[in-house]
Amino acid sequence: MSWLRRTVARQTTMVKAMTESLRVGADIGGTFTDITLVDEAGVVHRAKTLTTHDNPADGVITGLKQVVKIADKKVEQISSLIHGTTLVINALIERRGAKTALVCTEGFRDLLEIANEDRYDMYDLLLEKPTPLVPRELCFPVRERVYGDGSVGIPLDEESVREVVEQLREQEVESVAVSLLHSYKNSEHEQRIGEILRRELPGVFVTLSSDLVPEIREYPRTSTTVANVYAAPVVERYLNSLQSNLKDIGFAGQFLMMLSSGGTCTIETAIDYPIFIIESGPAAGALAAIHYGKCVGVQSLLAFDMGGTTAKSCLIDDGVPQTTTNYEVDRGAGHAKGSGLPIRAPVIEMLEIGAGGGSIAHIDSLGLLKVGPESAESSPGPVSYGLGGEDPTVTDADLALGYLNPDFFLGGRMTLDRDAALDAIHAKVAEPLGLQAIEAAWGIHDIVNENMATAARVHAIERGMDPRTYTLFASGGAGPVHACHVAQKLGLVEAIVPVGAGVASAFGMLTAPLAFEFVRSYFTTLDAIDWARANEVVESMRSEGAELMEAAGVDAGRVHYAARCEMRYQGQTHEIVVPLPDKTLAESQREEVIGSFKAVYAQIYSDVKMAARPIEILNWRMTVAGPTPEVRIETSSPAVGTETIKGQRHVYFPDGGFRDCPVYDRYSFVEGAAFDGPAIVEEKESTTVIPPGTTVTVDATLNLRVHFDSSQ
Repeated sequence: MSWLRRTVARQTTMVKAMTESLRVGADIGGTFTDITLVDEAGVVHRAKTLTTHDNPADGVITGLKQVVKIADKKVEQISSLIHGTTLVINALIERRGAKTALVCTEGFRDLLEIANEDRYDMYDLLLEKPTPLVPRELCFPVRERVYGDGSVGIPLDEESVREVVEQLREQEVESVAVSLLHSYKNSEHEQRIGEILRRELPGVFVTLSSDLVPEIREYPRTSTTVANVYAAPVVERYLNSLQSNLKDIGFAGQFLMMLSSGGTCTIETAIDYPIFIIESGPAAGALAAIHYGKCVGVQSLLAFDMGGTTAKSCLIDDGVPQTTTNYEVDRGAGHAKGSGLPIRAPVIEMLEIGAGGGSIAHIDSLGLLKVGPESAESSPGPVSYGLGGEDPTVTDADLALGYLNPDFFLGGRMTLDRDAALDAIHAKVAEPLGLQAIEAAWGIHDIVNENMATAARVHAIERGMDPRTYTLFASGGAGPVHACHVAQKLGLVEAIVPVGAGVASAFGMLTAPLAFEFVRSYFTTLDAIDWARANEVVESMRSEGAELMEAAGVDAGRVHYAARCEMRYQGQTHEIVVPLPDKTLAESQREEVIGSFKAVYAQIYSDVKMAARPIEILNWRMTVAGPTPEVRIETSSPAVGTETIKGQRHVYFPDGGFRDCPVYDRYSFVEGAAFDGPAIVEEKESTTVIPPGTTVTVDATLNLRVHFDSSQ
């Protein structure tokens, strides 16, 4: 990938910054911005502040100032800051990106409109496909043609390119995507067009599909290229602004971005290729779950992250998260597969739904209670925030039920109005349904739990997994409030809630290694494969990755390589990702490759009898990663015998109504502490609700280990 080669020089200081002592993770969500700082002694310091939507950089600066004050440090001492943001995906969903044009092969101007020529729901007569990011009038064909074998059928007509340049100049476009037919096989025409555009249109962002996603399949490749360049100017303005603001307050360390695949990259790389940071924040939540899971020896986790706007779930097996390169943005009503814009980029695979603390409860046209996906976010926020919100939310319901302390929200930095929350729930939910306000509040809480449990269950089953075999790991500001009830609905036997769960994603960023992802297309069947060519494909990716790691200062002996390929039975439409042997490929590995394919296939689809069909390979992938940064967490506790109960609170549970529950101080727990539910555990960034019939122990990492009665 030539884009990686252009950023080698920028990566050379990354490894040093990632291994030095004072490091910060910053995660911007729809409602809150989370900051985590780990100091020289391994002590973790945390800050949480409302997201500033008009200028998200302001929230990061505010949170950073808070956390260094808490840690009694100075901004100048920070060696590296790793940042995750939802800016890219929000720009795509809300259509707030740059004015973008597409340069395509003559005859393929309608590619974005035609898409895959299918209907994701063939029985929906009112089906609506996603609106392309580039309208037809900004799709410009040029005369050229490359055939499927890479040979040139029609040479590039540079005069037609210059005519397009004039039209682009007249239209005053900010960004241009170039995606030509079969450019993954032969990129010569795309590269030449890129040279002309960059020379003639200085200041205009240009992305070539052969640089970004050199893969077979025209529509997903083009859609990804368009999405990348559509978001690039927005990302550049934001990151340059944030970088400038950081410099103004004295930050002189390395500023890195979290990748959706779980690695990190430089700011320059993120600006050029923002599509790779599309899910950077949620990916970090999965890394936090992996880190804590390794600390306590739990390798099969359902990472459950619930913030103020959305909830995410991710399956982790043997300490490794499930990943995908087939991603969709802006799915239509019902979130049906195929209803969104396809993105071909490596991401940690998560299911995300509109269920967070700010999700709005409402009565639908059938008179039924619904929760989300609309969110009050940080502005105007839930009714109880007192910032102008008028619609009841999940946070308002949790407050009404006694789960949240109105005087200890964000550690007491924000006071919530319980009476206002109850009034809004009564007026907009309870009264229309003929219920008491508390009954309606429980309905809101229970429905959002059911929505999340159902989504997690489907997510697991679609991948051939039994969700009951996992341990739930809770994170996000609202995650610990809902985690136990969600786990019970899923039939799990245990949930883990770490210290600082409310800002766990920001912490997860500090565990991310330097990593690169490569892809090459070589379409063949296992029966007809040219093993020499296959080795050339794999070795080219391995060599390029090794070169980049060497330039970044990573010791060759600490670089990890993972080769995979996308395979399917002949005649099928979709592929599965299969690991390749870590050795030179040859005819002697054929059965091993077939065995790996069948094992993955059986796990997802069961053992379907298709052995007589040839097996096809489409794309070859390679992940090259440096060592995982060592993050040592100091787990010192107060002396045994310190009082942990702060008091009692009237809390609602459906099996007995309101009851007095002990409220524990999260920071006073020691290893080996144990208690039974019901109970409330409070810390600054989140609150854990422990339902009746459960037992809780505190492990060596000071995680709450909540155990459920499996017979219930």
